[in-house]
Amino acid sequence: MPDPVFLGEMRQVLEEVYRDRDRAPVREVYGCASRRTRLTADMLAHLNEIPEGGYTRREMVEAINEVIQRRGEQDSLGLLDAPPRIEPVEGS
Repeated sequence: MPDPVFLGEMRQVLEEVYRDRDRAPVREVYGCASRRTRLTADMLAHLNEIPEGGYTRREMVEAINEVIQRRGEQDSLGLLDAPPRIEPVEGS
């Protein structure tokens, strides 16, 4: 069964970091996550496996999910839901 603490806390972290911006560096996501007392050091280690750089929220969710899958933890931790893609409207 997926870990509701990990998924819930990571969703809140991403909501906080991406509230007012389209892109954020992974170190900012890590900094926000490290202030959450319910995320263990092992859970934070997932973010350390993501290459430095700026990510959109969707890219960050995909990167976190890739780490979870690479570690084989998708059954125990679960996967984050990616936000829906916003497609440009043709003719606009």
